[in-house]
Amino acid sequence: MEEVFEKKVKFYYETEEAKLILGDSFNILRKMKSESVDMIFADPPYFLSNDGVTCQGGKMVSVNKGSWDKLSSEKMNIEGKHKFNRKWIRLCKTVLKSNGSIWISGTLHNIYSIGMALEQEGFKIINNITWQKTNPPPNLACRCFTHSTETILWAQKNEKKSRHFFNYQAMKEMNNGKQMKDVWTGSLTKPSEKKEGKHPTQKPEYLLERIVLASTEKGQVVMDPFCGSGTTGVLATRMGRTFVGIDNCEEYLQIAKKRIEKEMTNEEKY
Repeated sequence: MEEVFEKKVKFYYETEEAKLILGDSFNILRKMKSESVDMIFADPPYFLSNDGVTCQGGKMVSVNKGSWDKLSSEKMNIEGKHKFNRKWIRLCKTVLKSNGSIWISGTLHNIYSIGMALEQEGFKIINNITWQKTNPPPNLACRCFTHSTETILWAQKNEKKSRHFFNYQAMKEMNNGKQMKDVWTGSLTKPSEKKEGKHPTQKPEYLLERIVLASTEKGQVVMDPFCGSGTTGVLATRMGRTFVGIDNCEEYLQIAKKRIEKEMTNEEKY
């Protein structure tokens, strides 16, 4: 892996293919070299933890994800959420290469702020991907339509010299010889992908497989500033890219470490 840090960082887990860092993303991103990353995938806090309930496995459970999904009471407003999004996106822009790109997932709770923050911080949105879930949890309140989609924004730096990479041919082959559209349909994360432990917002591997393959080449650096249980790292490693993941929860980094180690023992690569 090419050196991406200009200041000393203590790694929670380190190999030539992957590095995991336990800490605050805002602090860690400031220690990275300018324009050192080829692609960023981010699944930031949605700020859904409002003490409500949802359905999981046929049971009523709390929607609260954890302390990382909450802002302090004085900041839990539109201005506070948007300031948070602009701040981490600004830091990501600094470490992203000129020809790199960033993917950010979200729901109606945060994606409109994310979209505006991207433009305010000097990004140009390439695509608005709609992820349609085939098995979403039911709407317990029965006062609105079932929430069955998430949005993934794909963006590049809004600079004349920027030219993002897109593996058009691979996406066409993956879509039975037809141009791939911006609506991706599939199930929620399979239980088999949670054998090392569970994360409340873990994305399915097929999503990250498509994202990594579409926007990076072998040997390039993929970074996830909110890496959670490490799905981005698993797919980056599987597909011959190198990975930098940051998270402030050791429990989730331990899951990510186990998953990446398991992946590295698998000789079948792209």
